[in-house]
Amino acid sequence: MKITLNNNIEIIETTESSLSINQLLQIKKYSFKNLVVKINDELVKRDSYEQARFKDGDKVDIIHMISGG
Repeated sequence: MKITLNNNIEIIETTESSLSINQLLQIKKYSFKNLVVKINDELVKRDSYEQARFKDGDKVDIIHMISGG
């Protein structure tokens, strides 16, 4: 599966036609707690990460939010 992840082309080795955000987070080993996720520029809420699916050719943005002062 070929997607655009954070403006970079990524090849995800899978036999499935679509993957969930949770699956992608596991594959990429992202463990950040404060994330903003978009699929094709549509915001995905944290409680929807298992239901929200992307497929070949989709654009996925995963942004780690950092706070401080």
